[in-house]
Amino acid sequence: MEKKHILIICQYFYPEQFRINDMAFEWVKRGYKVSVVTGLPNYPEGKIYDGYGLFKKRKETINGVEVYRIPLIPRGNGKLGLVMNYFSFPFFGFFWNLFTKIKADEVFMFETSPMNQCKVGVAYAKKHKVPCYLYVQDLWPENVEMITGIHSPIVIKPIERMVRKIYKGCTHIWGTSPSFVTEIRKYVDEAEADKVSFWPQYAEEFYEPLPKKEHKGFNVIFTGNIGQAQGLEILPEAAKIIRSEGYKDIRFTIVGDGRARHSFENSITDAGVWDLFEFAGRVQPTEVPGYLAGGDAAFISFADDELFAKTIPAKLQSYMACAMPIIASAKGETARVISEADCGMCSDIGDAKALAENIIAMRKQSDARLRELGENAYAYNKEHFAKRKLMDEMDNYLN
Repeated sequence: MEKKHILIICQYFYPEQFRINDMAFEWVKRGYKVSVVTGLPNYPEGKIYDGYGLFKKRKETINGVEVYRIPLIPRGNGKLGLVMNYFSFPFFGFFWNLFTKIKADEVFMFETSPMNQCKVGVAYAKKHKVPCYLYVQDLWPENVEMITGIHSPIVIKPIERMVRKIYKGCTHIWGTSPSFVTEIRKYVDEAEADKVSFWPQYAEEFYEPLPKKEHKGFNVIFTGNIGQAQGLEILPEAAKIIRSEGYKDIRFTIVGDGRARHSFENSITDAGVWDLFEFAGRVQPTEVPGYLAGGDAAFISFADDELFAKTIPAKLQSYMACAMPIIASAKGETARVISEADCGMCSDIGDAKALAENIIAMRKQSDARLRELGENAYAYNKEHFAKRKLMDEMDNYLN
């Protein structure tokens, strides 16, 4: 049977680093024709990448994927720029829908904020009478409330109506955690509850255990975006407590960058623990396993918001695929996975003292126990988050 033509709608795509890149490339390998409608790359720095623009590289082919870039306003560094960015993609997407000649068999939407980007995919699917699939990475309106602090019905009710309309226009919806499925179903008609299901994220093949590199002390590594949602300010607080307990060999390596890096660095300054921190900056995802090989444990944290209790972050699968013991400042879904896998230690969000105690306890573990924790993480990831198995499941829907 001839494989179908998938049209991916996502505001972000390569060279921006999101997991939809790997999914698109994998579908090409599996024989699908894949087209992507996306924006001009600007995440996370907030400015258009070099080589791209209104009149540059608006159409290109990447690893067999046909990529079409519609205009948008870059995120910038302030809230106004972010709002303009969020509205610009669906605005220009409306005009793209009027004139596009792309004839796809089905639409797949990879939804990270903003959710209103999905208006473009739902409109295309309705116009061309094709199935429309949605993979939810960020819950709305919860994400808006968390980021803005706005809870007024005047703002939130219109967003809820938009979300319901988007969900109504979808053939099937996936959430990245069981809790996400529960939340999504609140905005779906009861008769259509079965069209929402759990499909976890996976780690790309290059996330794998590498031989350990020699390093000094006990090295805790964080990789990924440094944003408000990560709540990394807890780490300097814990480092200060660790130092007061007399442990001088524990170090923290931060691999990544983001909008909240400046405030995170200020929190390190305020705690007076700069000598315990090292920043590697932003690196390519393929380089991350090499950095993890120079660490003893990998770190995950969240800002203090109930939304994150429902989240299984993509970096958890990446850490587990690299056989890393995990230290987390988290609750809910993340804490559940770490407990089920027996692959690390988890303290409550915002509890710096408990986090410091867990880091010290992890540092005291024998090399054999650290290896065991890493092996447990790897085994759990292979059983529950294996790429091949998950993509095979997705094929059943797409065909």
